[in-house]
Amino acid sequence: MSRDLFVREMRHIGVDVSRETRDQLEGLVNTLVRWQKAINLVGNATMDSIWIRHVLDSAQLKLLIPPSAKTLTDLGSGAGFPGLVVAAMRPDLDVTLIEADARKAAFLGEAGRRMGLEKQPKIVVGRIETVPPAKADVVTARALAPLGQLLKWAEPHRTDTAICLFHKGKDWKAELAEAMKGWDIPGKPFTSVTDLDAVILRIGPYGLRDRQSKGRGRKNHDGD
Repeated sequence: MSRDLFVREMRHIGVDVSRETRDQLEGLVNTLVRWQKAINLVGNATMDSIWIRHVLDSAQLKLLIPPSAKTLTDLGSGAGFPGLVVAAMRPDLDVTLIEADARKAAFLGEAGRRMGLEKQPKIVVGRIETVPPAKADVVTARALAPLGQLLKWAEPHRTDTAICLFHKGKDWKAELAEAMKGWDIPGKPFTSVTDLDAVILRIGPYGLRDRQSKGRGRKNHDGD
């Protein structure tokens, strides 16, 4: 029933999920359920609502990713949310998953294989700030760190015209205000379909405020 509810909710926001994609996402969920017994991938309290709390919450990003995007990097991928879900929803993307925990990275590899994804994501094991720059068109992160820290981590992993899509909870306005003290952040919040108090922050090309005179910052980009 949870899978059916997920499909209905996606249709409600204008996205039809194919049977193939549904089966791939089910492969992710089934793999997670097995691995959860050995390592803590998601909160145990959310296990009964995986399809909504985690899969739907990740899948909604499909509406915010530019059709022209070719590469996506997910920071701190953990249980594959949103990285593996986006890989299923947008099979045309070359997806890179960065994860410092070797056990979680092993899970990501196994889940990707079980899902039968057309393009298997590249899994990079290491700390976000020390691995080679990914230079992606889209950078994502979910439940990872305060916004200011995310911007710092994402900077080397994005192209000059990249967008960032960050899941943020009810305190997102305070996080944004704090981050704007040091960063020029062109962006827009989109209310989450799974939590009316949460948002997806869609951030266009950004830069440190003291770099604006050197040409970084907004320029002529609007985040698309």
